[in-house]
Amino acid sequence: MKFENVCIESIALALPDEVWTSAAIEERLRPLYERLRLPFGRLELMSGIRERRVWPPGTLASDASAAAGRAVLTRSALRPEQMELFVHAAVSRDMLEPATASFTHRKIGLGPRCQVFDVSNACLGFLNSLTIAGSMIASGQIQCALVVAGENGRPLVERTVEHLLTAPLNRNQIKPFFANLTIGSGACAAVVCHRSLVRGPAHRLLGGVCLAATEHGALCQGDSAEAGGLEMQTDSEQLLVAGVGVARQTWAAFKEETGWAESSVDRFICHQVGAAHRRKLYETLGLDLARDFSTFETLGNMGSVSLPATLVRAVESGAIAAGQRVALLGIGSGINCMMQALAW
Repeated sequence: MKFENVCIESIALALPDEVWTSAAIEERLRPLYERLRLPFGRLELMSGIRERRVWPPGTLASDASAAAGRAVLTRSALRPEQMELFVHAAVSRDMLEPATASFTHRKIGLGPRCQVFDVSNACLGFLNSLTIAGSMIASGQIQCALVVAGENGRPLVERTVEHLLTAPLNRNQIKPFFANLTIGSGACAAVVCHRSLVRGPAHRLLGGVCLAATEHGALCQGDSAEAGGLEMQTDSEQLLVAGVGVARQTWAAFKEETGWAESSVDRFICHQVGAAHRRKLYETLGLDLARDFSTFETLGNMGSVSLPATLVRAVESGAIAAGQRVALLGIGSGINCMMQALAW
């Protein structure tokens, strides 16, 4: 896929105030740790995640997404009524029907002449939605779109802690639940439009590639649980191996599609899983780790929000400057991989 006149006009992040440290989560799990003689500190040591944010109890996905949507519109030179497409791109949702985008659209205050729907694809939803919006802009169907994602990991972490404390699990049986404890919460939004509407710097979305390896779909599976909770089980070791393998193939296709090489990229923005994933990914693809920008240490894995939130943080910190080439490297359970090229 290639785009000529598609731009990210503005992008914004909304984060909860409440912080849960890995040490605090382990303290809640003290009975389990003592029963299985697990060393305290292993959660941060193995993941590299020191803390993550959580929304207040009862927060809906649409509440989180709307906060980010309102934040990006305050930065944008475009008006809410100019939005012709609105996509909610998160794993989290208010309910099965209607689309969470419907609730979020109303909470943000967008106009009626706006196509509204959800896109859900694990941690790739935001990148998928940028591609959909870009394709509709490139084809002339629309001029402007708003993409949002709001993830609420609190129910999953709470459900996991409860399960680990009440189920008679041994050391091997707790492994599929480890990834749950790395999940954080947050929201992100981006205004995507035709280049002719941009009044400031044109952050061009140049295109990219995607690759599906759905034979690995069973390695990470999540669903709803009783009492409004969530549950997920992950074969973290095999997911890492399979995910990096798919990424290697996708990176080769990305270089061919864009004409970029490893040395062409000024900054890499990856989906934020943890320290081991980052290290293995960069080693396998032969990328310079010094060009990485990470947020997992303090935000955890926020699902579809992680990659765009990391892009926001990198821009706000000055790690990405005007004119630089940025590669967005996304991997989601399924397994699906998408890599996009940005000319910032």
